Amino acid sequence: MPRLLIATAVLHFGWAFAQPNAWMDIVRDGFVGTVVDTEADGYWPREASVWFMAAGVTLLALGTLTRHIVRTTGRVPVQLGWYLLLIGVPTAAISFPVTGSWALIGIGALTLADRRSARASRDRG
Repeated sequence: MPRLLIATAVLHFGWAFAQPNAWMDIVRDGFVGTVVDTEADGYWPREASVWFMAAGVTLLALGTLTRHIVRTTGRVPVQLGWYLLLIGVPTAAISFPVTGSWALIGIGALTLADRRSARASRDRG
């Protein structure tokens, strides 16, 4: 699961710069306060650029923290699956199919399935 999350973060970072974005406008205007005026020309591309980057950082944090937890405890925390579903399902419902939130749903479901199969193996053993 950690690798899937980290890979998803890398894809998010890539998309933040590959899609039509406003990074040059944000840099040109000095970063600070460049995405606060909702009436300004170019607000929406600026906001999308920043949110793609912020979501990438969040996914990277989840992935690296999960990797640390797995190395420390030997298992993925079940909460991760629920958190990913909590983020992915509403996002997919609002903006499906133009969003990649299906990846969060998939990783969350895999996490929960992995935890259930590990528990069943433990109970049988």
